[in-house]
Amino acid sequence: MKRPVAQSMLRTLVFVGVFVSTATVSRGDSEIVIAIRYLQPKGTSHSHLYLYREDGKLLRQLTNDKSGQDSDPIFASDGETIVFTREKPNDTREFWSIDPRGTKLKKVDAAPDWYSAAKSSPYFTSGGEEEAPSSSPTPAQEESASPAATDESAEQPEHSSVTALDAVTDATDHPPEIIKAPDGSGEIFWRKGKEDEGPEEVMNWVMWFRDSKSGQETQIGRLLGFPSFQPLHIRGNKDQQRSRREPSDVDGQRESVGERERANQFLFEGQLRLTFFSCHLDSTNGDTVEAFDFNKRKLIQLSPNYATPVPLPGEPAFLTLTENRYVTIPGSTKTANCSYIERWAANLKESCDNYGAYLRFHGVSSDEVVEGFTREEYEKQLRENKEKGHECYGQPEVRYARKESAAICYGASMYRPGKTPAVITIRNGAD
Repeated sequence: MKRPVAQSMLRTLVFVGVFVSTATVSRGDSEIVIAIRYLQPKGTSHSHLYLYREDGKLLRQLTNDKSGQDSDPIFASDGETIVFTREKPNDTREFWSIDPRGTKLKKVDAAPDWYSAAKSSPYFTSGGEEEAPSSSPTPAQEESASPAATDESAEQPEHSSVTALDAVTDATDHPPEIIKAPDGSGEIFWRKGKEDEGPEEVMNWVMWFRDSKSGQETQIGRLLGFPSFQPLHIRGNKDQQRSRREPSDVDGQRESVGERERANQFLFEGQLRLTFFSCHLDSTNGDTVEAFDFNKRKLIQLSPNYATPVPLPGEPAFLTLTENRYVTIPGSTKTANCSYIERWAANLKESCDNYGAYLRFHGVSSDEVVEGFTREEYEKQLRENKEKGHECYGQPEVRYARKESAAICYGASMYRPGKTPAVITIRNGAD
């Protein structure tokens, strides 16, 4: 009499098991795995792998080994395997693999061909064609060619980028080049600022926007600091990007090099309509990146320091590898230059006149007196920014790291099922 009940229960358990297994395998949301080293006030901090859902939900910590530093995680094309590098003392390098569920961790004899061949995905940079992709988007690498453990209090070398003057020729007599939106909605142009106003006279150009339909002209303001009027350009890896030196066929028509160069200046994806500019602030803050939002017709500073935009093709969003200088290490007064992966949606948000947001952006967890981050210093910077037409910091939709942490990114990889490309890669090492 009990056998049918037992069989029924068994069938139910089998069905539930199959359902759970199926639900686990069919991951529909995009996921991003990041090698993050959370800096500690004492001892040696280690880089581990963390898996996030694209919306910022931490799914799980994948590794926790303290014998080395984990870096350069990359999804396989099917999203079912993550291969990464584990660097140990004495320049020993190992290759490991794990699945996104945090199981099947194993050491592999050699890196798979697809892993070794993977390049950093296209990103916006002010560098030339020969610039190594890791030199701009990977401030973590500037500390060392590898994520080998170092004294946490040590400051990391400054970010290096092309100077603004490299993009300005005869700016005293001639305005910077007009920038036309690729959808024909309008154009950015420049007018000389009033005498004795703004930065050095050679850079004293004010940005304006002219609407193509109405002809209405709107004053936007000046780019911060020592700006580059030449927009950042999308740089692809050698396997993905066509040579810019040769024209190509587009919809059966010949495309000129100039047209393709201009197209590489923009990030237009659905409601996302941006172009980016780099600016040198000063020796303390280094460089920053400002996005011109064609929808809002305004400039938005992506970070107090540098931020390298990485497009997400097919999505009205983009990632940045964001560099923040002099972030306070929790539990100490030590600071370090840190880097975070952040996600931005089409509606770029800002935080204005907000001291708390200012502190958080710099990694300071409270209103404690920290050199360079006091309220007086904030008010001074706010006044200066307002004079320049800038009083807000852009606020990313997601920062893939613990709140109020000092962290360094050692590479990331996003798996996007159903999208092309399926894998977006940000490598720590030079390509």
